[in-house]
Amino acid sequence: MTGSGLMSSSRSEFKRRFSLRGWLLRHVQVMLYSLGRLVRKPLGTLLTTAVIGIAISLPVGLQSLVNNLQTLSENWQGASSLSVFLKTGLEQPQVDRLIQTLNDRPDIEKLSYISPQQALEEFRQFSGFGEALDLLQENPLPAVLLIRPARTHATPEQTARLAEQLTALVEVDMAQADLQWVRRFQGITRIIQRSTTVLAVLLALAVILIMGNTIRLEIQGRHKEIEIIKLVGGTNAFIRRPFLYEGFWYGLMGGVIAWLLLLVSFGLLSAPVAHLAGLYQSEFTLTSVSVAGVLTTLAGSALLGLAGAWLAVNRHLSDIEPQ
Repeated sequence: MTGSGLMSSSRSEFKRRFSLRGWLLRHVQVMLYSLGRLVRKPLGTLLTTAVIGIAISLPVGLQSLVNNLQTLSENWQGASSLSVFLKTGLEQPQVDRLIQTLNDRPDIEKLSYISPQQALEEFRQFSGFGEALDLLQENPLPAVLLIRPARTHATPEQTARLAEQLTALVEVDMAQADLQWVRRFQGITRIIQRSTTVLAVLLALAVILIMGNTIRLEIQGRHKEIEIIKLVGGTNAFIRRPFLYEGFWYGLMGGVIAWLLLLVSFGLLSAPVAHLAGLYQSEFTLTSVSVAGVLTTLAGSALLGLAGAWLAVNRHLSDIEPQ
């Protein structure tokens, strides 16, 4: 390559880098200018961002509640058990072989054996029919195996399938798993999750409308200024930029307020929930929004503010023309 070619290439590269640097510098200046305008009117900014924060915190808080309910449901499933009633007349060696066979199954985590005598004593202790039981000629209660499925096989469908397999064994009279309440709880959780999605969409539209109305008022208040900028050659893109950054700042600050509201709410609820879980001998604790959830909330709220500002500016900026 000749010397003139190298010089021309160097000049074009310098111009490209200089133009990129200037473009970034202009955006930083407009971003800080827009933030300064919001800071100079603290009351109005606080009211708008508070409304946005409340609207955003509702679906995010409900989604966090759904996540906690799903965790609680998984813990309940892990603690679910099967009651396997053995046939009467089995010899103890038969029972021992059955216990050994079931302990070797990978889908069974724990197995406890209750002999007919132990079952009768427990029934006598807790039923209050001790004197009536003394009149019986023989023990009518069968031996029972209490089986806890492995956590990898603890869904209601897998537990029901395990109960069918155990019922088919020749030593087993009946295997019972009461998981209807788990299915009902999961159904309620799915309804809440679907309702949360619908609420999130509606409140996102509300945030866009709030942001659009706020920016519309800003445009009306700066009507004369926009006319003058257009008279001296200012483009719509140049005029649009500060309004878009205002929408961005409104949304971002609304997201921060939403995170603070959620932090305070979960902080107030964590102690009562822990106390209630302790009464049921559970180690369940209420978890707040994760770091990824916080970042997603901030990014989503900023994008909603930006979208509302974009719609408002495109709608009303074209109506302003110099007279």
